[in-house]
Amino acid sequence: MHGPTGQSPVPAGQEINCIGLIATFRMNPNIRQLQRYPFERLRALLAGHVPPADRPLIPMSIGEPRHAPPGFVIEALHQHAGDLGSYPPSTGLPELRQAMAAALARRYPGAAKIDPQNQILPVGGTREGLFAFVQAMLDPTTPSLVAMPNPFYQIYEGATILAGATPYYINTPRENAFLPDLDAVPDATWAHCQLLVLCSPGNPTGAVIPIELWQRAFELADRFNFVIAADECYADIYTDESAPPPGALEAARLAGRERLDRLVVFHSLSKRSSIPGLRSGFAAGDRDLIGPFAAYRTYHGVALPLATQYASLAAWNEPTHVAANRRRYQAKFHLAEEILGPHVDLEIPAGAFYLWLAVPGGDDERFARDLYIREGLITLPGRYLSRPTANGDPGAGYLRISLVPDEDPCRDALLRLSRFIRSRVA
Repeated sequence: MHGPTGQSPVPAGQEINCIGLIATFRMNPNIRQLQRYPFERLRALLAGHVPPADRPLIPMSIGEPRHAPPGFVIEALHQHAGDLGSYPPSTGLPELRQAMAAALARRYPGAAKIDPQNQILPVGGTREGLFAFVQAMLDPTTPSLVAMPNPFYQIYEGATILAGATPYYINTPRENAFLPDLDAVPDATWAHCQLLVLCSPGNPTGAVIPIELWQRAFELADRFNFVIAADECYADIYTDESAPPPGALEAARLAGRERLDRLVVFHSLSKRSSIPGLRSGFAAGDRDLIGPFAAYRTYHGVALPLATQYASLAAWNEPTHVAANRRRYQAKFHLAEEILGPHVDLEIPAGAFYLWLAVPGGDDERFARDLYIREGLITLPGRYLSRPTANGDPGAGYLRISLVPDEDPCRDALLRLSRFIRSRVA
């Protein structure tokens, strides 16, 4: 398998070490093309190094919300624990699909309406949903590309490779407001594209895709006959309470696309409600895509347990905890502005809960390693979330910092980071 510019998508030394297994057993050879997951690379980077013993270690590398889960969700799980004796419906309880559609309508009041009966489908979080969607949507009989932002959530790439397709990386550099330039992609590339994955607010940059860019994506999808998967798992985490980020469903309605042709959006409770362990989300959009996706999932065997469905129903129906959760992230961004702003070129993102920090000196791996050794902070080098291209590596020189701990540990971490930065630039 080769990338769009002819180079292997897997740099030497980063593929999963399964060549021996491939030689011994007959299995999907694309497994060999998978790159090491970012956190496996981070463990290797930090191996053998010891953080300071006089202060607690603060992990800020993984996008795992650590705010306490809502009590009413846990109560719903307990109330329906007895339902483990029944097989759950793979298409979800009707009332759950209705709650999901209603949550979309509250979040995007100007969006195209979703029919809970045939335009929405529960999934096991956006990670599982997006992976399965790629497998279901791609035509294996023809060579194809899946276009995705660079840097990106690695599931996009892994799902593409395992489906037998090739990732095409669209850089999202700072000079383009961390957004993909769709018009920079050659027509010949779009002609081979079967799926475009977009993420807004973005991981790791927090950039928000404007209505006009969504609509340009729709135009290209119509012209070149591909599908758009909109990963909106951070849709409820944003920094300006007066300006919620627009979504693909709003852009579709403004473009007169009431049927949501070629579009499926993905949402999750993990970030919205701080319940990543529930593994619950949904896909919604074009009924001509949701129908085949539902058929695929009947065989895929990943129906949400009934207790999970009832707990999800409670979470989707209750919006006030979402606003309270968002305000906690906003407070931590204010801390970052106050503590780091005077010492580093800091951009507070429009959404998500990451700082995408340009590191002094430009060596993100060395910076992350030394920060761990000196200050006991675990962060993620930006290059672990991106791929080198002919136009450079847009993740190199950046650090992703997850503001997921509670406010006091975050303040402590930001103070340590500020001290470390000042020592590096002195």
